[in-house]
Order: sequence, then structure tokens, then C-alpha cells
Amino acid sequence: MKAVVLAAGYATRLYPLTLNRPKALLPVGGRPMLEHLLARLEPVRGLAEIYVVTNSKFAGQFHEWAAGYGKDVRILDDGTGDEESRLGAIGDLGFAIEFEGIDDDLLVLAGDNLFSASLAPFAEFARERDAPALGVYDVGDLEAIRRYNAIELDADGRVTFFHEKPAEPRSTLTGIALYFYPRRSLPLVGEYLAEGNNPDQPGRLVEWLYPRTAVYAWPVSGRWFDIGSEETLAEADRAFSSTR
Repeated sequence: MKAVVLAAGYATRLYPLTLNRPKALLPVGGRPMLEHLLARLEPVRGLAEIYVVTNSKFAGQFHEWAAGYGKDVRILDDGTGDEESRLGAIGDLGFAIEFEGIDDDLLVLAGDNLFSASLAPFAEFARERDAPALGVYDVGDLEAIRRYNAIELDADGRVTFFHEKPAEPRSTLTGIALYFYPRRSLPLVGEYLAEGNNPDQPGRLVEWLYPRTAVYAWPVSGRWFDIGSEETLAEADRAFSSTR
């Protein structure tokens, strides 16, 4: 199994904090945000390689961070230099798969999503299903779902409905940026992109995928933080500072 961390965005909503610094390297609880995410991956059995996809603007900072991190992490530069030219999250996933010739089971995560608990149980769940899987989280608020996606499951945990940014959500369960794609399903990423589908918002790949093949959901344990504003950044900083 390998892992791809998507961290090539420009985080314009967090300007000026991210004007000259990548969001994934902002400090949370006294260390770069990315390190908290990688710590949750450490217990994953059989994880052979971790790739972090960034852009040309921030590649140097990620290489400098990786040199001092002390553990093997591959930094991939997607060649973009600004918000207008970015590949999008799914575009970056396709880039990583093609550039590195990835032909293994694959975990995919967003560099700005943090978890309070280990992600090893998610990897084991996905291995057992041997099918695409995603993490889901109950945000407890129908209004909040409008900013994310709406998801519905059958009794076996298989996705039966998935819609990005719904106008009229029916539940408070949302799919988050935590995915597993078994080796055999990786060509579908290229197929999705070749059809000209939206290359941004990684949930759109799940929305396209679930009618074509079984996709299963795993309820995230503990807390989940989607760092998209100064408020959520401060909330995560308080939470991770209290666990030091």
C-alpha cells in the first residue's frame, strides 16, 4: 500500500497566512499540520511509500521540510505556479499515479484534514472490503452539509447516494478527504479525468464512481478537522496543543 497526500492548493481563503507558506506546513499544536496527518498514518500496516503532491511555488519549502523530517517522504511538484493553473485535487491524484507509475493499493488524503485518531483501522477496513472506500463523518448540522457533500449508505455501509454541496441535504453524514483505492481501480482515475470531468474537489470522483462500482464508507472515530479558515485552524491548534 502507498499513500498520496494532496497539498498542491494555494489556500487563498487563508491569505495572508498562506500567501508565502503552504497550508499543510502551517503550525498546529507546535508542529507543521502535515506532521500530525503523517503521524496518523504511521500505524498503517504495510505502508511502503508516502508521496506529498505540491506545486512549483511551494515545492522548495516542502523539500526543506522533508529534509528535516527524518522519515522518508517523497515530494512531487505538479508544475503549477498559481491558482489559475492548478490541476485540482483529482488532477493532482492522476498526476501522482502517472508520474510515479503507482500500481499498488492507494490511500489518498488531503493535507489540510486532520484526525485525532489513528487511520490504521480505516486501512484495515478498506483492505477487508477490497473495494474503494472513504471516510465519513457526522457533522451534526444539516446547514453545514451544504458546504460539504451529502452521503447515504445501505445496511452494509455501501454508498447509495453521494452529492457535492447539496441544496437540500437529508442527513448530517458527509464524506471527507480520506480515500482508499485498490490497485485495480486506479485506472478509473485516469478515465474520470479523460472524460473531462471536474478535476477539483476529490469527492466528485466518488460521486462519479459509486454508480459504477461498490464504494464503502468508514465512520471516522475521534475528531476530524477540515482546515479551511482561520477559525478552524485555531480550533485545531487548541485541540492538538492540549494533547502535547
